[in-house]
Amino acid sequence: MGPGLWGVFLSPYIQAVDELKIKLKGMRSQFGITGSTSPIEFVTGRVKPLASIYDKTLEKGIPFEPSLQLAAELQDIAGLRIMCQFVDDIATVVELIRQRDDMKVIEEKDYISNSKPSGYRSYHIIVEYPVETISGKIEVLAEIQIRTLAMNFWASIEHSLNYKYKGLFPEEIKNRLQSAAEAAFKLDEEMSSIRSEIQEAQVYFSEIKEAVNPNIRTTDEKERE
Repeated sequence: MGPGLWGVFLSPYIQAVDELKIKLKGMRSQFGITGSTSPIEFVTGRVKPLASIYDKTLEKGIPFEPSLQLAAELQDIAGLRIMCQFVDDIATVVELIRQRDDMKVIEEKDYISNSKPSGYRSYHIIVEYPVETISGKIEVLAEIQIRTLAMNFWASIEHSLNYKYKGLFPEEIKNRLQSAAEAAFKLDEEMSSIRSEIQEAQVYFSEIKEAVNPNIRTTDEKERE
């Protein structure tokens, strides 16, 4: 299979990620326009690299070639990630996605109430999303992961270590990762308990900053747009 066939196969997924990023970021902007605090901190997205697709086909025992089977078996070729400040925001975002007419929720996996043995926590939603192409409409699957900043930090570290150890963690590393996951979740719970104080402080800080210098945006703010 040449790269041309993979290009054709992955093209709708690239389009889906681009469109979904705009739509999910649009949800965040709408909260700002209405003066409400957004449950969405920021949104990222990517199409799974071919090397990762290859690894998954080996894991699932399916041919490494563009096919309907591959599209059905690999539900995260198109991947979006929504970051939230507080654990409670995750349920709000999930409900907002369920209510949308431009995507259909196929499956939900709650790894927050039921964390993986490794300690991994996140909420996964598989959606079916229609992509309009010059050849007509194509329905593609996309995975939307919703997690807090603390959960994302832990998952990023675990992902890096997973590559280093090929999934076979030394016992001490595995135990420390599990402890770190619990500490990250404890942090989320503590932050949730003082949520109103934090949000009031953030609004106050933004107003003061705007009043002092309305034309300067921080790097953080630019990234969230």
